[in-house]
Amino acid sequence: MRREWRWLPPLVAALLGACAGQPAEESAARKAVSPVDETAMLPVLGYLQLLQRLSPPELARERKVLTMVRQTPSTHVRQAMLLAQSRGTADLARAIALLDGVLKTNAPESVSLHPLARALAQQYQERLKLEQEKQKLEFQNEKLTQQLKDSQRRGDEIQEKLDAMANIEHSIPLRSKLGGKPAASPR
Repeated sequence: MRREWRWLPPLVAALLGACAGQPAEESAARKAVSPVDETAMLPVLGYLQLLQRLSPPELARERKVLTMVRQTPSTHVRQAMLLAQSRGTADLARAIALLDGVLKTNAPESVSLHPLARALAQQYQERLKLEQEKQKLEFQNEKLTQQLKDSQRRGDEIQEKLDAMANIEHSIPLRSKLGGKPAASPR
């Protein structure tokens, strides 16, 4: 009976050791993560709603304004949102780069924007992938369209040759099988 319980003390020691290490790890993780000020995201979210209502000239004007103001994590997130309003892949890539810069910074203002920056970066990366896939499909479509036009052109050329051969065949007088003389044309 004692042999069956020999595994119990090492198991208890391992469990106690694991439990003893957890509070230290959790407290270190808590110290590494700064508190998030969720109210810091509200003005930036309001700015996003404003951008969605602006016309292209107003967006261009806003882009100039943002380049002239002091560059902060909040400004970088706003610039990323502004860049994402255009549908170009280059602007989306620049927006993602700005958001990545905000996510790499541990300043308190930046940390408060991390949840929003992370969500926007994921959305923009997905849009970028879709835009690149769209461009790839458009290229393939153009290629297939050109191949179709080439095939139709070759088909038309072959049909013209067949028609010309049929005309030649109809213009040759028929010869009788016996005499080899041309048969009289029917009237």
